[in-house]
Amino acid sequence: MTATLTKDDVELDDVALVDRPWQTVVWNDPVNLMSYVVHVFREYFGYSSPEATRLMMLVHEKGSAIVAEGAREQMELHTRAMHDYGLWATVRRAGE
Repeated sequence: MTATLTKDDVELDDVALVDRPWQTVVWNDPVNLMSYVVHVFREYFGYSSPEATRLMMLVHEKGSAIVAEGAREQMELHTRAMHDYGLWATVRRAGE
């Protein structure tokens, strides 16, 4: 049995897509020291030392970490700030 999508289903999917927040993602790089990344996360985002360290370890071990989530414009500002600090960062929709 196959499911049939109705017009209402599609509209709800469109609304869910629009409501999805955006994310600032910081990526691992071979240049910046781990202590510097922690410093940036603490200084710019105001994260506590344990949270900044946790995020830095995700970047180091997994290759990236989501450091902020919200409106696209704000995530673009965060990404630009990370670039100003010399970190590699991108913006993406949540769930991508």
